[in-house]
Amino acid sequence: MPDPMSLEDAARVTRQHLDSLRAAGVEWLPLAPAPSVPVAAAQAGPSLFDDSEPQQSAVPLEERRQALQLLADRVRPCTRCSELVSTRSQTVFGVGKLDPDICFVGEAPGADEDRQGEPFVGQAGQLLNRIIVACGMRREDVYICNILKCRPPANRTPLPNEAANCSEYLEKQMDLVRPRFICALGACAAQNLLNTTLSIGKLRGRFLDYRGIPVLCTYHPAYLLRSPEKKKEVWDDMKLLLARIGRPVPK
Repeated sequence: MPDPMSLEDAARVTRQHLDSLRAAGVEWLPLAPAPSVPVAAAQAGPSLFDDSEPQQSAVPLEERRQALQLLADRVRPCTRCSELVSTRSQTVFGVGKLDPDICFVGEAPGADEDRQGEPFVGQAGQLLNRIIVACGMRREDVYICNILKCRPPANRTPLPNEAANCSEYLEKQMDLVRPRFICALGACAAQNLLNTTLSIGKLRGRFLDYRGIPVLCTYHPAYLLRSPEKKKEVWDDMKLLLARIGRPVPK
């Protein structure tokens, strides 16, 4: 017969479930009768709503997958940025597997992405696919998303208030996807993730932190299309990332 679950374990599991519900946009739950718990034990247990403890990977994968879909459904009708709402065709949420080694985060959808509803499907996306393959992986092995979920008019750089409006969605997205590492593509992604004004050149070559997730910054694939001489530097970044992950570097 398995050992009974301790109060601390039960609290942790419940907290994980609440985190998933929050990420899905659930704001309240119907009140149920509280179980009878000795006062001393109740005082010893942690608060179920204490966000200071890092989220645990024990939340069932399918539960997180469903919560991620609910979050995408919540993002779809978003009207926080009036200019983006008036010019977008649709929101572009993100694609890929949960619990990936790498999550690639770009700037914002472009025209192809706005039309197809998937990030990195244009020319820059094709180059990103080749980078992923060069790393010994497939597109479906990683997660891909952007700072913004809507295309800015004429592909302009996202405005600070637009990035701020989308930051809640990105945080919840990362909480559910739970990548081991984030690769920030370009200055806009890096600066918004890391809350910095440093240039991408100064952010490259070292691991930084986004809410407990190691972040490596590199040039955006769209920049590589204009400056192909920078491809070697991106490959150096990828080799650094692969070594940190513990994956072999393909020859």
